[in-house]
Amino acid sequence: MTDHAQRSFRALADPTRRDILRLLSQHEMTIAEVAENFQMTRAAVKKHLSILQDGELISMRAIGRTKVNALNPDGMKRINDWLSYFDTFWDDKLADLKTSIEKDMQ
Repeated sequence: MTDHAQRSFRALADPTRRDILRLLSQHEMTIAEVAENFQMTRAAVKKHLSILQDGELISMRAIGRTKVNALNPDGMKRINDWLSYFDTFWDDKLADLKTSIEKDMQ
């Protein structure tokens, strides 16, 4: 697994960060807007956002002194692509199992 994938999965490991991703999937938000949805300090929310940015799951851009956070679709696609390998793996294994069961039934 690449270093990038490690950082992405580390970011996804926390339920609060997954909730933040759900919020950002609806629209861009400032740190303060994200913080309104959680019972934690802005500093704690900022730390979560930094980890999500490090995992390339979100992007941050400055508008004046305000930082706006947005979901990074490319980062999410890379995670999905990595996980899709296992869809193929299990599809193949289940097809083999089906074939084996059908042979035994004949």
